[in-house]
Amino acid sequence: MLAMKFFSSKNVVGLVLFMVCLNGWCFGESEMDNMASMEKAEQEALYSIIQGFVGSWWNGSDLYPDPCGWTPIQGVSCDLFDGLWYVTALNIGPVHENSLVCSANVEFRPQLFELKHLKTLSFFNCFVSHHKHPVSIPTSNWEKLAGRLESLEFRSNPGLIGQVPASLGSLVKLQSLVFLENGLTGQLPSDIGNLVNLERLVLAENRLTGRIPDSFGGLNQLLILDLSRNSLSGPLPCTLGSLTSLLKLDLSNNLLEGKLPSEIANMKNLTLLDLSNNKFSGGLVESLQKLYSLEQMVLSNNPIGGDLMSLEWEKVKKLAILDLSNTGLIGEIPESISALKRLRFLGLSDNNLSGNLSPKLAKLPCVGALYLNGNNLTGELKFSEWFYGKMGRRFGAWDNPNLCYPIGLSPASHVPYGVKPCQTKLKLLEPNSDVHLDDAILNQNPHFMASLGCYCNAINGFWWLFSLELLLMFHFFGV
Repeated sequence: MLAMKFFSSKNVVGLVLFMVCLNGWCFGESEMDNMASMEKAEQEALYSIIQGFVGSWWNGSDLYPDPCGWTPIQGVSCDLFDGLWYVTALNIGPVHENSLVCSANVEFRPQLFELKHLKTLSFFNCFVSHHKHPVSIPTSNWEKLAGRLESLEFRSNPGLIGQVPASLGSLVKLQSLVFLENGLTGQLPSDIGNLVNLERLVLAENRLTGRIPDSFGGLNQLLILDLSRNSLSGPLPCTLGSLTSLLKLDLSNNLLEGKLPSEIANMKNLTLLDLSNNKFSGGLVESLQKLYSLEQMVLSNNPIGGDLMSLEWEKVKKLAILDLSNTGLIGEIPESISALKRLRFLGLSDNNLSGNLSPKLAKLPCVGALYLNGNNLTGELKFSEWFYGKMGRRFGAWDNPNLCYPIGLSPASHVPYGVKPCQTKLKLLEPNSDVHLDDAILNQNPHFMASLGCYCNAINGFWWLFSLELLLMFHFFGV
């Protein structure tokens, strides 16, 4: 009776479901024996490739039933072709916790080029020592992967040395070519210009030298071009103007020089332009104001020269970041910059800008950083205490000797850092006189003023009246 109570209707249903699931699992296991398997030649090639990178100790003995079965290799992806598994993606390096980690003595084995359906090949933090075990990219056999390889990436491999192989130009189906943070040297091969299907070309943070090839202008499907943090030199090729699909152009931290080509105006879709830390000159070209989609313009640390008045800034109305610091600019800051309602960062520091600041700059609705320090700006700052309180040190106006803020701002934390207070004007005692002694007169000869005993706020009593009379005499008679 107790047993009957124990086996209630719910327990019976649960037991039945358990038996069904167990039977289904056993059935599924038997079905696995008839599952598709990997072609033997493909498997042998894959095992040899992996052993070349991780060491000969690896034999794949724990894989069941094969590298594409129920226990696949982390970083290896497969797909079915004619009922057999083939490798479509191979990612070597510690991307995941159980990823394949390269050994100290890594090598590229020729079996890599025998993978018949490989679409993606990447190496992350695999070649780590350029002193003990430097490795170069194979220079031949890439044409064997030309019909299928779409992505080739080498990221964070300081031990990867040598040049970018010209033979990579045979990979005509390549859509992404990324060589980021490696130890590659030499010049950029013009053969890369053959990769007409490229959408992303990133060769940043290597030791590449020489000029940017004219052939790069033929990559008209390109969305991202990043050649930053190298030692590239020479002018920008005019052919880059053909990259009308480009969204991001980053050539910062190189040795590039010359005037910005007018053809840059053709990049109507460009959202980021970073040419900082180069040697560009020749002024701000009018072409820049035709980049209507531009959100970030960073040209800092270039001897560009010229002035800001040459551009109609209201035309690049999507700008959120404008950094022209240390570019040798002269003249005044145009009021048209205050029309950039999306601007979050404005960097104009360390130039030779002059004139007064328009109070409209403080009314930019999105601005969070405004750096105008290290210029020759003059006059009185007419921004609100609320603005100074909101910005803090992110409003940079220091190192402008003739710039001041009005006395009366409080508390002290709401005054612009590094800017002096404006001097108040001294009004003469005569009720009908309109003569004022302003700061300019009082400071035109400090040695003379000191001799009168009125320097350093020490004026009082008789000496105050005596010095004031002398000063008025000199002022009216032009002495």
